[in-house]
Amino acid sequence: MKVLFLNGPNLNLLGTREPEVYGRQTLADIEREVRARALARGIEVDFRQSNHEGELVDWIQQARGSADVLVLNAAAYTHTSVALRDAIVAAAVPAIEIHLSNIHAREEFRHRSLVAPVCRGVICGFGAGSYLLALEAAGMVSA
Repeated sequence: MKVLFLNGPNLNLLGTREPEVYGRQTLADIEREVRARALARGIEVDFRQSNHEGELVDWIQQARGSADVLVLNAAAYTHTSVALRDAIVAAAVPAIEIHLSNIHAREEFRHRSLVAPVCRGVICGFGAGSYLLALEAAGMVSA
């Protein structure tokens, strides 16, 4: 099984950006944990980050035929991007939306996700553990 992890804007700043909300682990730290867990389970992982919506759309489209599951932390684009939503539908790859923080316990504008309705599930509020939970869930949605 191959799982594509896509990370949106500002996630390259993890560890220093609002650590009281997002934690002190960097995206590289999280990637190392995910890769170690994936290796132990025989899962191939591709891990990417971009601050650019169009690049994320391109990667989602390319996932068709190359990934079994897409795990997406769209960050701020979660609440604004019809383009990401439409790319998920077009790619027809089972998708899992994830967030480090509990978006439902934050500002009102973060409560609505445009991508959640086209994803198989949503994991939020477990910090870096959200990524590990998504890796576990990937096995359920690809079966």
